[in-house]
Amino acid sequence: MRLTIAALPLLALAAPLSAAAADREVAGAVATLNDPATQERMADTVTALVGALMQMKVGPLADAVARIDPESRAADIPPDATIGDVAGRDPAYAERMGADVRAGTRMAGQAASALAAYAPVLKDMARDLAAQWERERAAARR
Repeated sequence: MRLTIAALPLLALAAPLSAAAADREVAGAVATLNDPATQERMADTVTALVGALMQMKVGPLADAVARIDPESRAADIPPDATIGDVAGRDPAYAERMGADVRAGTRMAGQAASALAAYAPVLKDMARDLAAQWERERAAARR
């Protein structure tokens, strides 16, 4: 277990991307997550998807299930029922999901910004740990 934990920084250092490419990718991800327009688009997309999903008809599927298993609760579902009807109609559900996505995206952007700021320190720590691991391994073999 300790060997695995000690090897993790080495794996990070051996990543296939060059440091400059990785830095550009991180900077791009940070910028995207912190962009208010992107946050709004993501929230609007989820709101629309959840709203549409809640209106999707499940009556035909329930009918098919009821024909296979007449004892199932599917037999009680009306033919014109939607997912919203079956799940419990909450008109604000899609909007709440969108708000949660908006808040989650903002939080992810803030976390990505913090990680990007700490990246140089973490890289130095990983190099130091790798060097210490090599010294300890060499000392143990003597």
